[in-house]
Amino acid sequence: MYFHFGTRKIIEAAAVMLRLSPCQRMNYMRLLKLLYIADRESLRETGRPIIGTKPVAMERGPLHSEVYELIRGSHYDAPMWAEFIGTDRYEVELVGNPGVLHLSQYEIEKLTETVRAYEDMDEWAVARATHDFEEWIANRPEGRSAPIPMESILEAVGRSKDKDEILRDAEELRRLNRLLGVPA
Repeated sequence: MYFHFGTRKIIEAAAVMLRLSPCQRMNYMRLLKLLYIADRESLRETGRPIIGTKPVAMERGPLHSEVYELIRGSHYDAPMWAEFIGTDRYEVELVGNPGVLHLSQYEIEKLTETVRAYEDMDEWAVARATHDFEEWIANRPEGRSAPIPMESILEAVGRSKDKDEILRDAEELRRLNRLLGVPA
C-alpha cells in the first residue's frame, strides 16, 4: 500500500529542489534520490511522505518510479511535467513556475533541508548514500528493479509501532482518490 498525492504535488516538490540548484538545473539521478530521501525523512518524522508514489529499488538505489517515468516522458502526465520541468539528456531544468499550492510549509522546509544536506555531494555520492537504507538492502533488485513495500520503509525509519495506522491512512487516501477519479 502506498500514498498517492498526485502529479501536481510531485512537480511542485521537484521545482522546490530545482530552485535551490545552480541555474535551477540538476542531474536527474540526483533529483530522484533527493526526492526519495526527503519522502523517507517525512515518513520518519510525521508518518506521511511528501509525494508518496511507489518506491522501487534499482541498481543505483531507491527512487519513486512515477517520478522516473515523468522524467523519461513515459508517464501519462508527462505533458504536465514538461510544462514546468524540462529534461536534457541527464539533466532536469525548471522551465516554469508550478507554485507550491499542494505543499505544506513543513514539506517545503524538508525538501530544502534535504537539498542543503547533500549539496556538497555529487549525484553518485548521493546515490551511494541511499545504498545504506535498510529498505533498499532488503529489496535490492536482481534485475532492473524491485518494488519496495511501504512496510519495509516504515520499519527502516522506526515507525513499526504505528505502521498499521499509517497503512490504513494510505488505503483511505487510495479509496478517496479512486472515488474522485484520481489515477493511482
